Amino acid sequence: MKYLKYCLLLACAQFSLNAIAFDELVKKQTYELPSLKTSSGATIKNVKIGYETYGQLNEKGDNAILICHFFSGTSHAAGKYNATDAAPGYWDSIIGPGKPLDTNKYFIVSSDSLVNLNVKDPNVITTGPASIDPDTGKPYGMTFPILDTQDLVRAQKSLSTSLGIKKFQAVAGLSMGSYQALDWAATYPEMVERVIAVIPGGLESNAFTIEIAQTWANPILLDANWNKGDYYGSSNNPIKGLEQALQLTTINSRNPAWAERLFGRKLTVADKEPAQSWDNTYAVQDAISKAGAGRAKISDANHFLYLTKIIQLYRIGNAKTVDEGIKPIKAKIMFVPAASDILFFPSYAKNASETLKKNGIKSEVVEIPGDGGHIDGITDIAKVGEPLRSFLGR
Repeated sequence: MKYLKYCLLLACAQFSLNAIAFDELVKKQTYELPSLKTSSGATIKNVKIGYETYGQLNEKGDNAILICHFFSGTSHAAGKYNATDAAPGYWDSIIGPGKPLDTNKYFIVSSDSLVNLNVKDPNVITTGPASIDPDTGKPYGMTFPILDTQDLVRAQKSLSTSLGIKKFQAVAGLSMGSYQALDWAATYPEMVERVIAVIPGGLESNAFTIEIAQTWANPILLDANWNKGDYYGSSNNPIKGLEQALQLTTINSRNPAWAERLFGRKLTVADKEPAQSWDNTYAVQDAISKAGAGRAKISDANHFLYLTKIIQLYRIGNAKTVDEGIKPIKAKIMFVPAASDILFFPSYAKNASETLKKNGIKSEVVEIPGDGGHIDGITDIAKVGEPLRSFLGR
């Protein structure tokens, strides 16, 4: 069914509507770090993250742009791995020769996060609960250290140093990636010229965001097969809880106007009314359910939980207060909320921008128009392509 295919693609968020693919095939690469010390004081051994690059680094090492992906995203920001791939990376509409993030001018880097959700995707390389603990020879499970945004940024910093990058013309991130982009400016102020925070959650996770993240986690925690995270090697994986969690992230990332426009009160099967049987559903129910099931096949329940914890813990710079966290920032900041976002409301970006400006930090807000909700920051980013180009030129 056309509407189901559309929703599944949006839930995966691995494409850009009306995008022209990056000209060259993209190669996925692996960065290995012998150890990483976390904010909690733990040490993770044998760290691996995947990454891809577009364009060329100049001799000074100062023409780089870093892309930090969203909660359920990967490093695949642009281009295709193979010519036969169904769709290019999620921001292909703005990354490439002559596009706002011009690869004739910039060296663009995008990496898989630690505890990346899509650990079962063969194109994803990450270290997290599903990885083998070298001290035990078994998967970490919930013994893996709790991480915060700073830990993700530390891994990216190590990668960027290994690539010879001296300065970022911009660090761009969307959704959970916006947290990382802002943390880059607060933690490595001399290295970051600009921040582009797309569909951002603000300068810290507020109470509403903390609880939203908890509602995403709860289906996994309530699944008996989760077994406190000890399910690796078992045939009883918490797949139902994970599917339900991914259903929540999908619908929370949309807007009622989008759902009404695409589905309305259409039935899954034209002659099977929901009033006739519990098995009969509306089209929107069927689509979101199948979207969650599709995502769950490449995802890991424990990785999902670690990501929700990262969201809940966030405050810029991991500081005691926001005012303290933003003090080191020297970068210019552009916030790019989606006008119809009801997950990270546009007011979050506007309030964050005002806070920065009151503290002498250059900041501006440009909205993405549309009714698609949070996901517009992925699929409709080209609508603000020219403001992005202008910001990078200033």
